[in-house]
Amino acid sequence: MSKIRHALNTRRADDFAQWYQEVISAADMAEESGVRGCMVIKPWGYGVWERVQRLLDARIKATGHDNCYFPIFIPLSNFEREASHVEGFAKEMAVVTHHRLIADGEGGLVPDPEAKLEEPLVVRPTSETIIGDAMARWVQSWRDLPLKLNQWANVVRWEMRTRMFLRTSEFLWQEGHTAHQNAEEAKEHTLRMLEVYRACAEEDIAMPVIAGEKPEHERFPGAVETWSIEAMMQDGKALQAGTSHYLGTNFAEAAGIRYQDREGGQQLCHTTSWGVSTRLVGGMIMVHGDDDGLRVPPKLAPWQVVILPLLRDDERDAALLEYCEGLRAALAGASAFGEPVRVLLDDKPGKAAAKRWDWVRKGAPVIVEVGGRDMEDGVVSLLRRDRLWGENAKPAFETPTRDDAAQGIPTLLEEIQQALFAEARDRREANITRGIESMDALKDFFASNGRYPGWVEVQWAKPTGAALEKVVEDLKALKLTVRNVPIGSAPADGACLFTGEPAVERILVGRAY
Repeated sequence: MSKIRHALNTRRADDFAQWYQEVISAADMAEESGVRGCMVIKPWGYGVWERVQRLLDARIKATGHDNCYFPIFIPLSNFEREASHVEGFAKEMAVVTHHRLIADGEGGLVPDPEAKLEEPLVVRPTSETIIGDAMARWVQSWRDLPLKLNQWANVVRWEMRTRMFLRTSEFLWQEGHTAHQNAEEAKEHTLRMLEVYRACAEEDIAMPVIAGEKPEHERFPGAVETWSIEAMMQDGKALQAGTSHYLGTNFAEAAGIRYQDREGGQQLCHTTSWGVSTRLVGGMIMVHGDDDGLRVPPKLAPWQVVILPLLRDDERDAALLEYCEGLRAALAGASAFGEPVRVLLDDKPGKAAAKRWDWVRKGAPVIVEVGGRDMEDGVVSLLRRDRLWGENAKPAFETPTRDDAAQGIPTLLEEIQQALFAEARDRREANITRGIESMDALKDFFASNGRYPGWVEVQWAKPTGAALEKVVEDLKALKLTVRNVPIGSAPADGACLFTGEPAVERILVGRAY
């Protein structure tokens, strides 16, 4: 059997980190910007993010939220009101101190000493404090509750070590903020939005996740409870793909978010916040990419079908383009996942093979090539990106008639979506290990299971204080973290692996991004 010649230079199994960077470049997703820690998201990458936005925004609005927008600049005093919150973000804050530049006399510019701000402004790392101020103005009575807001925005957190889409100093996200009458309603909403994130990850991104509560030391600064969805990348590392926080009355007390109850008394609101970011795009790459580039799930693909006419630059091209346009029009009039099929007729100049491999690397779900002989025979050559190679180590083209392709491709897109999810789910389940009951066994497992060992589920006693600090330090020495306590996991039935105390739940442990 001949050997497959993959489209990328680096294999996932050889160097996953380098492979990831190569996919981003080869798929034309993003590039370095020249500004430290920031990236340029290119049209194909931004098109994927737009699809995430559209699908998730519909889910958020279906749960009764309204979109809004708040300033990118937040007065420093807003953060100082909530001590644990500012402590959690202090090392990552970018701060504006002046409002004007002047010439330095040497051809450069410097901040004007006369233009120093009375109060420094923090470039938004998150918006709990400034949205809390608005909530305090907008909420007066129990009739104003619940208040459900969502914002699509950019944020800045000054990261020391960055990686495109996964950890950048500036990134795009949505952040939801709600206010409720009591803890029961707020906690229920925290979990409702966690479920929204799970559904988006699994049904739209085809990325299986495990939803659960984060341990005490992994909570969002100022939160009472933090819940997350955790996804396993192909190297076995965890990616925290989204979080939902119950904030209790901490932020309400700091911002003065009170309401008059039905009896006329004044009560503090219970608030929540929750968010996902362009990190989801990085997760999609690392869950679905292969040694030939990206594989974009059809629900997220800016173009679900790309038609490539094999043009010869002669008089036959007009008939071939007309034949291809017939397929494009038929597909554009069809629907998949309740939306019109997104189909591109790529008639740009270029060699057919080069154009095909460009779209393979970008991960277009279905690529259709059409040559003169195909037209004469009334067929097309169809390639599924999720099943690229045949047994002969050549691209696995199928040759349906043009009409059959037009009728079958919408269903095929749904099959590809399901196949990508099933592949990722099965891989994750095969790489979660259970039954490890001691620190020595945990050390041995991660030391002896190669570069990509996956996760371990262990018994957990919910240690706190000094006992929790010791667990964190012991895991840090092994380059491990606890991820979350999976919702619906089997009940604890033994001793905590870390403390020896009776366990109360099970928790996932692994390496993480």
